[in-house]
Amino acid sequence: MDENDIIEIDLIIQAIHLKYGYDFRGYSKASIRRRITNMLTKAGFDTYASMLHALLIDETLFNSLLKEITVNVTNMFRDPEVYRAIRQTVLPALKGRSPLKVWNAGCSTGEEAYSIAILLSEAQLFPVYQIYATDIDEQVLKEAKDGIYDLKKIKDFTSNYQLSGGLESFSDYFTAKYDHARISQQFREQVVFFNHNLVTDSTFNEIDLILCRNVLIYFGSELQNRVFKLFWESLSPGGILCLGSKETIMFSDFADRFEALDPTNKLYRKK
Repeated sequence: MDENDIIEIDLIIQAIHLKYGYDFRGYSKASIRRRITNMLTKAGFDTYASMLHALLIDETLFNSLLKEITVNVTNMFRDPEVYRAIRQTVLPALKGRSPLKVWNAGCSTGEEAYSIAILLSEAQLFPVYQIYATDIDEQVLKEAKDGIYDLKKIKDFTSNYQLSGGLESFSDYFTAKYDHARISQQFREQVVFFNHNLVTDSTFNEIDLILCRNVLIYFGSELQNRVFKLFWESLSPGGILCLGSKETIMFSDFADRFEALDPTNKLYRKK
């Protein structure tokens, strides 16, 4: 990639911010350049300049690029050991909080939010909990609200659930029809999905548990610190932050404001 390509990619990032209000200027340069280049190839453009022009007039193209940048890779009970740790370590640490407030930031198509809802229900907290699930992509939020998943995924979902220490038959939590399965209405009603941008939007109040897993790895250090500030301000005293396996708060500007509750599973408690 030559100097002109880099300049044109940076112009695309600026244009997205000005035209659509999504600010990716703090994202990891290597990551976002790679994803814009992937989109260039997929969409069949010869130059970044021609793609830039198209992005300004074609919102459908922008939505495709948004999906490429935000990387919607998720699964129910993904990394089962994390959910086991939440069962065994986090919930006892948060015992007595009612209602227990959870924020799933970067929720993608909803699998993680529904996993937490199931876990809290099995801990006999239903209906004394509230789950807020947010993302910047309206299309994935719509999919999340519908709670409909390919039946082929249910085998993996079930295996993850069992490894996480699941207490019931996982098939009780969805209804299968043809080649799809839908999460039970009880859990679809318990999770509130809405648009929230970690880069530009404001804090929540008195959240007890924040899950933001495998989102910050795409952010640069300055943007990570901005998001950690958002999380710190949103958490109640003693509230817990859960990050992805390759993420940590311990080398950020907010390291001294958290203590490691379970560093292996990236669980940190606000001091």
